[in-house]
Amino acid sequence: MFGKVSRALVSISLLAVVTGCNSSSEGGGLGLGRQASAEAQQPATPVVQAFCPPVVMREEAAFHRVYARGGQDDPQKLLYQASLADATRACTANEATLTINVVAQGRLVTGAAGPSGPISLPIRVDVVDGDNVLYSQVVNFKVDLPPGAPSTQFVFAKPDVTIPNAAGGASRFTRVRLGFETGPAKKARS
Repeated sequence: MFGKVSRALVSISLLAVVTGCNSSSEGGGLGLGRQASAEAQQPATPVVQAFCPPVVMREEAAFHRVYARGGQDDPQKLLYQASLADATRACTANEATLTINVVAQGRLVTGAAGPSGPISLPIRVDVVDGDNVLYSQVVNFKVDLPPGAPSTQFVFAKPDVTIPNAAGGASRFTRVRLGFETGPAKKARS
């Protein structure tokens, strides 16, 4: 029984090969045509995939609370509270630089003394490799809080985070850190 099945498979395979060799199309029986033949003759450019650093939240700065003047830590004087949650990234690289598109989901909640309208959230994006800071910038991200709405969600995007892609650049220990700027605004470095 096994011999009959094997012979049948060999016969069908041989028939398929012969049919492909006798085809009149330029693609050799596979129906690829002239376009595929021309593409096959062009040299292929080698592609090397770059390491894309993961995004981590700065635990001490994942929440941002703003109080009315003189009302620090008083829940009745809380203007608003913002938080960052899930984050992701996408990378593109050339020989000299690695560009990271950082995207994060956030939420803005009004407090007891909270206003509506545009609110500027100071979001810091750092790229670190161990103790070395490769990139650091604070983005004043505008979020519009609709009148009468107790909260709103937002999506933060920073598509132009650029670091070196050669020696002294990204390694397997490189991380993108994301959080709110908690101190006075510092001069941005890029």
